[in-house]
Amino acid sequence: MNITIGIATRGRPAILGEVLAEIDRQTRPPQAVIICHVSEGDVTGLPPRFPGLRFITAEAGLPRQRNAIIDAAPTADAILFIDDDFLAAPDWLAVLEAVLNAHPDCVVATGTVIADGAKGPGISVEQGRAILAADTLPSDPLAVAPHFNGYGCNMAFRMAPIRQHALRFDEALPAYAWYEDIDFSRRLLPHGSILRLAGARGVHLGAKIGRQPGRRLGYSQVVNSVYLARKGSYPWSHALRSIGRHLLANAVKSLRPEPEVDRWGRLQGNLRGLWHVLTGQAHPGRIVEM
Repeated sequence: MNITIGIATRGRPAILGEVLAEIDRQTRPPQAVIICHVSEGDVTGLPPRFPGLRFITAEAGLPRQRNAIIDAAPTADAILFIDDDFLAAPDWLAVLEAVLNAHPDCVVATGTVIADGAKGPGISVEQGRAILAADTLPSDPLAVAPHFNGYGCNMAFRMAPIRQHALRFDEALPAYAWYEDIDFSRRLLPHGSILRLAGARGVHLGAKIGRQPGRRLGYSQVVNSVYLARKGSYPWSHALRSIGRHLLANAVKSLRPEPEVDRWGRLQGNLRGLWHVLTGQAHPGRIVEM
């Protein structure tokens, strides 16, 4: 099976180098690793680590960069997209290949994130490697369970249905494209199953370098949810809960915000997004105005 790893990156060359070092440790190596960057500074100091490493460029924006990776991998049977701050355990690809062979209906496979720095102050590379080293594998590393969507920091797609149905990441979702992983995963669901892999494990560092301003994220938390619900890839019940959850969290925590989180900016973005929804002005691309 031709399995390619795709990494969309911007502004994190040092961390990306550590991610590539972990890819080098895969017990089942990928046929290729395609890194899509925006400017040369995104990949400064990254020498090729093995012959399958390729660099391509695209306009800024996670969906644009991931679509460019799809276009650059016409012979891949599957593409594993990982974030440029995700450390994959050595058996990630071996488990993926075994599961895809055992479950031919699986079109989306998402791994088990054993620690997620995106939900806190972030995890250093050293801490991430220590977490991986201390991790205990499940009794059945090939165990799977149905899942709602692929998690963007580590999600793999079977390419045949994507090509057959000409599916693309939605480029109307700019920048880091809040919920682009849910949108793409759910649009593939009619063509197969979404599975969570117990034995494909890793650590999402949640690096704060290169993050967007809080106002932009807050706006996307509201507007992207409504946009995807109207589009039909995200249930309204989920969208409304998501908006309410983030609005409440940002309002309460803005009183005593975490040092690493711009809660006040997120709340401002939430409120601007709600106003745009109510007045018919909402569109994901308007985060560039924030």
